[in-house]
Amino acid sequence: MDEELQKLRHSLAHLLAAAVLELWPSAKPAIGPPVEDGFYYDFDFENPISEKDLSKIEAKMREILKSWDKFEKIEVSPQEAKERFKDNPYKLEIIEELAKKGEKITLYKSGNFVDLCKGGHIETAKKIDPLAFKLDRIAGAYWKGDSKNKMLTRIYGLAFKSKEDLEKYLKLREERIKRDHRKLGKVLDLFSFHEISPGAPFWHPKGMVIFRELESWWLKKHKDLGYLEISTPIMVKKELFEKSGHWDYYRENMFTLEVEGETFVLKPMNCPEATIVYSSKVRSYRDLPLRLAEIGRLHRNELSGTLAGLFRVRQITMDDAHLFVREDQIFEEIFKVLALIEEFYQTFNLPLKFKLATKPDKAMGREELWEKAEESLEKALKEKKVSFELKPKDGAFYGPKIDVHIKDSLEREWQVATVQLDFQMPERFDLFYIDKDGKKKRPVMIHRAIFGSFERFIGILTEHFGGAFPIWLAPEQVWILPVGERNLKYAQKVEKLLQKEKIRAKVEERETISKRILEGENQKIPYLLVVGEREEKTESVRVRKRKEGDLGEMEIEKFISKIKEEIAKKAIN
Repeated sequence: MDEELQKLRHSLAHLLAAAVLELWPSAKPAIGPPVEDGFYYDFDFENPISEKDLSKIEAKMREILKSWDKFEKIEVSPQEAKERFKDNPYKLEIIEELAKKGEKITLYKSGNFVDLCKGGHIETAKKIDPLAFKLDRIAGAYWKGDSKNKMLTRIYGLAFKSKEDLEKYLKLREERIKRDHRKLGKVLDLFSFHEISPGAPFWHPKGMVIFRELESWWLKKHKDLGYLEISTPIMVKKELFEKSGHWDYYRENMFTLEVEGETFVLKPMNCPEATIVYSSKVRSYRDLPLRLAEIGRLHRNELSGTLAGLFRVRQITMDDAHLFVREDQIFEEIFKVLALIEEFYQTFNLPLKFKLATKPDKAMGREELWEKAEESLEKALKEKKVSFELKPKDGAFYGPKIDVHIKDSLEREWQVATVQLDFQMPERFDLFYIDKDGKKKRPVMIHRAIFGSFERFIGILTEHFGGAFPIWLAPEQVWILPVGERNLKYAQKVEKLLQKEKIRAKVEERETISKRILEGENQKIPYLLVVGEREEKTESVRVRKRKEGDLGEMEIEKFISKIKEEIAKKAIN
């Protein structure tokens, strides 16, 4: 987030709290940070408020704003802070935590409003455009995100630097709502979700076409690059994850079950099992790099409140690979992985951004191995000549990583691909290869995924394209529409010719021709072929292309050549 915009949004959170306290003096403000598109503040109200109250709060904010200027910093002792907020249990809890850590306690004052705050405000409230913010909605939020705590009222606001930026965002958001993959998934009959299995999609035949096309493309690319496909068990004994470190660092996200007195885990990731395949025989330095690819089904125990269609699921199909390499092969292999990532995302015209995530506070392994891994990834990015940002303390618990972000057509950023460099797991599993000198050497593991997961990536693509998938991914590529019943036989002939060429085509004969054309457009079918008496006589079709309309009459063979070329090129239109 732009730093100045973040400060603006933080400042508006204070303005929101000030307005609420003027309208409801007994309300108890909790916390109010900036977020991606604005800000929020959590309150404990004596009596509930509703979204009908937002316009009143917003008007009060604009009224107060006229009298605000600087955000004055005031440093106080814990005792002074406790005295000021003696009637607010949420502020008192924060003050107590800060005091225990020995951190300075600061207040920020603007106008008559004073809040407990660590800072990060705009220079003056005069910079706030009163028409560039808008209160958006109300939601419930547990204090500190813990369901054992009290439910507070969260008021969300939108905020930008200008009225024009706000209006642009609101239009984009309206389009995002229209493109919600959960709605489109239902309309286009791709997938569905049911309470019988929360967080796990039921893939319908049309959705499986998209899934399998992506999978086939993925497998071919990896085979061409020397990857070897493996498959490992979904359910394994917990000892495997104790050895890998996941039991200590990831246990809360695991599904476990008891079988004959032993604890088993539905695997949440593939990497520990890839080490079992590696160690199934003695490896030579000549065997490396060993690239093991696995499209594996994983299960993660996500909280029910965080589940969000295909974006956040409990059952995940990960497009995984684990590379076992010598240290002198690290750079070359990372280059190849980054090149593969670039190729995949260029296919969809999705721009990339790279971020280097370093050692988190909760991590395993020796410090010198972490330093070596971080230096290796940083050097690889620099030698690749790609710009990147640092994400301090955001690496995996076993190694640093390169996170790859994309920006979709709705201007949202998504973290998708990842490349992780791991010196830890080979040590924990005592992996080795026999070097030229006949001595045992330790390999290095590169963990990497291109899509991240098929579920999430298909959700992103669905919204990115608004359901109008590129022709090579479209579940139904062509509808043949006979003008009348007498043209049905010719339509069926065209259908067979297309299907013979592996084109996903079908005759659609229900309803009137105009209704079928409208339905084809609603279903985002790339090509509609209208066939009547004239087309039958000339062995042709009248072509309607998605988004372009009527392209006129075309010989069947010419149309087949055209569509096959588009499919082969993986054309976006």
